[in-house]
Amino acid sequence: MELTRRTFLQSAGIGAMTMMTTRELGAELLSLKTGEKMPALFVGHGSPMNAIEENEYVTGWRNLAYSLPKPKAILVVSAHWLTHGTHVLSVAKPETIHDFYGFPETMYKITYPAPGAPELAKETKEILSKTKTVDLADDWGFDHGTWSVLVRMFPNADIPVYQLSLDVNDPPAKHYELANDLAALRSKGVLIVGSGNIVHNLRMISFEKSGGFDWAVEFDEKIKGYIEARNDQAVVDYEKLGTASRLSVPTNDHYLPLLYTLAATDAKEPIAFYNAKTDLGSMSMTSVKIG
Repeated sequence: MELTRRTFLQSAGIGAMTMMTTRELGAELLSLKTGEKMPALFVGHGSPMNAIEENEYVTGWRNLAYSLPKPKAILVVSAHWLTHGTHVLSVAKPETIHDFYGFPETMYKITYPAPGAPELAKETKEILSKTKTVDLADDWGFDHGTWSVLVRMFPNADIPVYQLSLDVNDPPAKHYELANDLAALRSKGVLIVGSGNIVHNLRMISFEKSGGFDWAVEFDEKIKGYIEARNDQAVVDYEKLGTASRLSVPTNDHYLPLLYTLAATDAKEPIAFYNAKTDLGSMSMTSVKIG
């Protein structure tokens, strides 16, 4: 089923690493009020090293988690689960996948033992099957687009988590159309998380550069503007943005999760950006909470 496991370059020039915080989050999370919908998130996940480093991006994720009602479950659309067809992870105890190479040994020892959500996976399959054929999958787990973020946001790993794959055969408009159906899950207490990067060009990363190249900043700012204006069609049609688009999104695996976050929300919901910056020349960490 798996098409590819995207790899990352090993980070260079980074500061001293610290282990994951064990601070208790569960007791501090708010409760979802009757009739409320969970927000939907897009997370610029960047390097897997964020799972063990303390930096401004991890602080942003952690602060966001404190502001959320405690989800009943979390559905992640990760840039790192690429398939032919659309699949929903349905296993009860998903494994932690270390889908990268060349990183410190500590990274390969991390596990994220959150339970799966088999019943919600079945429900999600039924919801999405109104738009296209969707299959349940038992041959995947939590890839680093999921666990490297959740281990910092919800370190207790006590919230059920499952994933939705990205069909490599579908154009962006089809992904957006499919994701419209996910909105119903938010009223059931499901936190929808798109995990990728608006700008993601590993071939052009510069470890000596703080901030982004001009084209990366240009593209990131244009997409943020479209999100603020709720011009979702312009976000879907990102390829029309010319050279900045071609350099920022050489492959769209990391961009597509953003479309799921937008499509699962509506134009009247509040929008808040966090970690809104480009780094290493060709990586955007820009993230957004809607709702």
